[in-house]
Amino acid sequence: MARPPALLSDDPRAPFPPVEQALREPDGLLAVGGDLSPVRLLNAYAQGIFPWFSHGQPILWWSPDPRVTFDTGSFRLPSRFRRQLRQSEWTVRADTAFDEVVSQCAHAPRPGQDGTWIVPAMRRAYGELHRLGHAHSVEVYEGEALVGGIYGVGIGRMFFGESMFSGRSGGSKVALAALAGFLHEQGCPMIDAQVENSHLLSLGARLTPRSEFMGQVRALVAEPALEGSWAARFAVRTAAGL
Repeated sequence: MARPPALLSDDPRAPFPPVEQALREPDGLLAVGGDLSPVRLLNAYAQGIFPWFSHGQPILWWSPDPRVTFDTGSFRLPSRFRRQLRQSEWTVRADTAFDEVVSQCAHAPRPGQDGTWIVPAMRRAYGELHRLGHAHSVEVYEGEALVGGIYGVGIGRMFFGESMFSGRSGGSKVALAALAGFLHEQGCPMIDAQVENSHLLSLGARLTPRSEFMGQVRALVAEPALEGSWAARFAVRTAAGL
C-alpha cells in the first residue's frame, strides 16, 4: 500500500519531504497542508515542488515524474505561425500587468477542466511574490489591449512557469516565445512547465526525468538572480521580431 502524502507543519520554514517520496498515483502528489506564504512557496520551488489544488481542497504540493520543460535556447515557434506574425502589430512587455495576467489565466477556459486551480488564495499569494520581486509576467498587447500572457516564479537562473492565456489566437504562444528568448539572453536555460499536455508538447516541450530535472534545478536556483527591473531589462519587443 502506498504511503499517504506528508502533512506539512504550520512552520513555513519547515522542510518538505524528499521529492522521491511523491506518489505515483496521482503522479507527483507529495504533501498536503501548510500555507502559501512567500517563504514556503520559494522553499517549495527551489526544491522542484509546486502547489496545485482546487476550490474546497486543502493545499496540495506536487513534484511529478517526468517533468515538462522547455530549453530556452532552442525554443522556436512553428514556422507557419512565425510567418503570420510578420504582419502583426502586437507588442510584448514584462511585469506591466502581472495581476491582470493572473486574473486572465484564472478565467481562461481549459479543455476537460471545470473551474480553475488559480483560486483567490493563489492569486493573492503570487501577487505578493510579484511585489517582492520573485514572480514575473510577460504580456502581449494589441494597442493597449492585453491579448496574451504568461506568469511564473524566478529563482536564481531558473524560471518556473505557472500558467498562460490567449485573449486572441496565438497570444499565449507569443508570450511564451518572448519569455524564452528573454531568459536565454539572461543566461536562464530552462523553463519548468510542470505537467504534460498536448499543447505544450506541440510547442516543443520535452519530458524530463525528475532526477535530471532536480539536478538542473539545484544548480540553477543557486546562481545569482537577475538584478533590477524585468520591465526595464525586457523593454518593449514586437511579436513580428520573434
